[in-house]
Amino acid sequence: MSGLRERKKEATRAALSWAAIRLTVERGLNAVKVEDIAGAVGVSPRTFNNYFSSKAEAIAFRYLERSLRVAADLREGPSDEPLWEAITRAALRQLEPGPEVREMPPQEPADWVAGLRVMLAEPVLQAEMLRAGKIAEKELAAAIADRTGTDPVSDLYPRLAAASVMAANSVATELFVQGGTQEPMEVLLPRALGMLAAGLPTP
Repeated sequence: MSGLRERKKEATRAALSWAAIRLTVERGLNAVKVEDIAGAVGVSPRTFNNYFSSKAEAIAFRYLERSLRVAADLREGPSDEPLWEAITRAALRQLEPGPEVREMPPQEPADWVAGLRVMLAEPVLQAEMLRAGKIAEKELAAAIADRTGTDPVSDLYPRLAAASVMAANSVATELFVQGGTQEPMEVLLPRALGMLAAGLPTP
């Protein structure tokens, strides 16, 4: 029963985070209330406040949760898989839509990207995303250290590799959202990680 309860809590948290993102992309951060987010998921505002302290934290949670899952997938994957192939596989898995997305699908692609651009420019959200990124980076460094037999505290490689992976994700996301390319994240992210794996050769 405790396992089922935890899964339900995780599903509610994910649904609230996604609802916060979807509504903010559609309306703008200031036009969305906690009551709107809770109502979209069918829970009370009090339930929202049990999970998140703010709208920005709710939005950033999806980024944090999916980034942490990259580290978890890296630990669970085949030990003989080359490191950067394993990282790319784990990162691409996080682009797959969850059940919360299928239940509340996003709007038209062009409008969605335009709304994301506005949302990600919010200073309060940028601060939450930075905080989430540092938490995930630390976990990813530990997972990389486990696979490479290095120390995430004293060795340079796992920390540098983890920071590079997070940077690749950020750059791919920015390029996608800013409209600098017609390529989707499913193409941009593995291409960015491939460049890192190759040592960032001069174009």
